[in-house]
Amino acid sequence: MGFFGVPLSGLTAAETQLQTVSNNLANLDTVGYKDQNTSFSDIFAQSSMLNGVGDTLQSGLGVKTSQTVSNFSDGTQTSTSIASNMALAGNGFFVVQTAGGGTAYTRAGDFTTNASGQLTAPNGDLVMGYGASNGVVSSSGTLQPLVINESAIVPASPTTSFNLSVNLSSSSASGSSFSSTTPVYDSLGNEQQLSITYTNTGANTWSYSVNMPTSATGAASSQLASGTLTFNSSGNLISPTGSVAISVPSLVDGAAPLKINWNLDDSSGNPTITQNNSASATTAQTQNGFAAGTLAGYSILPNGIIEGTFSNGQTSPLGQVALANFANTQGLVQVGGNDYQASAAAGPALVGIAGTGGLGTITGGSVESSNVDVATEFGKMIVAQQAYQANAKSITTFDTLVQTTMQMLTS
Repeated sequence: MGFFGVPLSGLTAAETQLQTVSNNLANLDTVGYKDQNTSFSDIFAQSSMLNGVGDTLQSGLGVKTSQTVSNFSDGTQTSTSIASNMALAGNGFFVVQTAGGGTAYTRAGDFTTNASGQLTAPNGDLVMGYGASNGVVSSSGTLQPLVINESAIVPASPTTSFNLSVNLSSSSASGSSFSSTTPVYDSLGNEQQLSITYTNTGANTWSYSVNMPTSATGAASSQLASGTLTFNSSGNLISPTGSVAISVPSLVDGAAPLKINWNLDDSSGNPTITQNNSASATTAQTQNGFAAGTLAGYSILPNGIIEGTFSNGQTSPLGQVALANFANTQGLVQVGGNDYQASAAAGPALVGIAGTGGLGTITGGSVESSNVDVATEFGKMIVAQQAYQANAKSITTFDTLVQTTMQMLTS
């Protein structure tokens, strides 16, 4: 019977190899699946018999499966244009909460949102990360299920500064005027119109008057500020410098009083109002206020930030996806549903954010495909098939020898 044990172990090993190959090929299109390889080790009998030179005489007893190794190299990233999908490149796993409240880890980022707005895996696992409060993510907080709140809003922010790029024609006649208009927002998010009228008062000198309609302020006069602009012989503004303070004491819509700075320089400190021999014109305007906005969409940044885009053109973080890694990823236990669970062999989960601490980066709107290579698997399948056939032939041969021996004994 010892004869049969060796080839039978070979049959079992080849069957295990074929099962691994078949599983790889079956998961060829499984998002985030990692190719597996089966390793084997030999079995030897212990013997006390020695040959003439003192060497131990040992007879091999066959083969056994020693381990199954996962190939955690990156799969190809495939764009899906689905905002909730994520592809992870490099080390790490997404952290998910299972239906039973436990923690699992996955490379499959084909996430969607459920009826509650929670980011979920196809098997119902909840994607974990760090929440955001007032547009600020606390990555030192406790992990929690990430939620895409479709009713999220960005509250209105009143204008506190604005900038105008204006040229006043140096050939303008004394007494001629030119006006610039810019929208500003009050504390309720209502748009108000601020106008500035420039009047030529002589060589290199213009007066200005800042106004807002009395229908908006309820004041007796529309003028909010006034002064004089002075230019040098090169047409550069030399006075005033820095900014002009503008105050709106009241607004009829009930918004809070406005205090606004009219910035006269750009970010490099260069004056934005000039006097050159070209037509008077306003070429650019910026201001930092905005109306309230509702969530219009979102995207996943490489560091895992879920960045919401709002109807008022503003962006704000909605949360941040957490990643985890392990000292020994081969020690992770596959539990199905594209999930892995930690084990003593894997070591404790090292949780952090993408792009830090050796963790990979995230590509939003994409998924990581299986890293199974069909040609390689077919090669392994042929080898396993040949091994199976060879061991089966050994069993047939042993059986023939046994039958011959039995016939000799009974004859």
